Amino acid sequence: MRTLAVLAAVAIVFSNIEEPLTISAAVSLAESLEAIGKVSLAGGGLPVRFNFAGSNVLARQLVNGAPADVFISADEAQMDVAAAAGAIDIGSRVDLLGNRLAVIARPDSRPIRAIRELLRADIRRVALGDPSAVPAGVYARQYLQALGVWDAIEGKVVPVGNVRAAVAAVENGSADAAIVYETDAALSGTAITALVVSGPGAPRIVYPAAIVAGSRQRDRARRFLSFLRGAEASAIFRKFKFIPLAPAL
Repeated sequence: MRTLAVLAAVAIVFSNIEEPLTISAAVSLAESLEAIGKVSLAGGGLPVRFNFAGSNVLARQLVNGAPADVFISADEAQMDVAAAAGAIDIGSRVDLLGNRLAVIARPDSRPIRAIRELLRADIRRVALGDPSAVPAGVYARQYLQALGVWDAIEGKVVPVGNVRAAVAAVENGSADAAIVYETDAALSGTAITALVVSGPGAPRIVYPAAIVAGSRQRDRARRFLSFLRGAEASAIFRKFKFIPLAPAL
C-alpha cells in the first residue's frame, strides 16, 4: 500500500508538469527566440521548445498536420499558405517583427558598396535562400527584379535551403557573396556585412505570428504570443537587430 501511495504521488507530480509549447519558427529567429525562451522561463513563464527551419518547410509541416502551438514565419506568403489550409487561427495572426536585407561577403573581397556591384566579374557566385520558396531569397529576387538586374545576376545564384545556409556558403568559401537578412549577417563570425538594403525601394519584410489551429494549449499559446509582443521580448529582438512591429500588450 505504501508503494502504491508513493507511485500515485509521483504520478500526480508528473501530471502537473506543464508540457512545453512547441514554437515552429523561421530559422533566422533561432538565437533571439532561444534567449527569449530562457528569460520567460526564468521569470516563471511558460516552458517552450523550438522547431527551427525555413518558413516554407514549416508551413508545409503544419499543412500536413505536424503538431505545434505557435507559427512564426519570415514572410507573409508562407503564413498565407498555412492560413489557406486552415492550419492557423486566423484571428490570432499578428505582424510581429520586421527585418532588412543585407549583402555579406568574404573578408578578403573587394568592397561592395552597391547592390549592382554583384554584377562584377570577381563575384562569381551569390548565395540566396531558394528564390522560389525561401522568404529571404524571395525578397532578394523581388528586390533585384525591381532594380532590373535579376536577369544578369541569376546565372551567379547558388540557391540554398535557408538563409543560414546562405551565410555558411560565404563563410566556407563556396560563394563570394550572399543576400541574407541583416539579423543573420550580424551573427556571422567571418563574413563581413558589405551593405544593408534600406531606403524607399527596400522590401518590406514582415514576420507574422499566429496560433496553430491544432494547438491543444491555445490559452498558453496566446499568453506566449502576448509575451513576444511585450517590452521584455521586444528589447531582446532589438538586440538581435529585429524591428518589433506589433504594439506591446
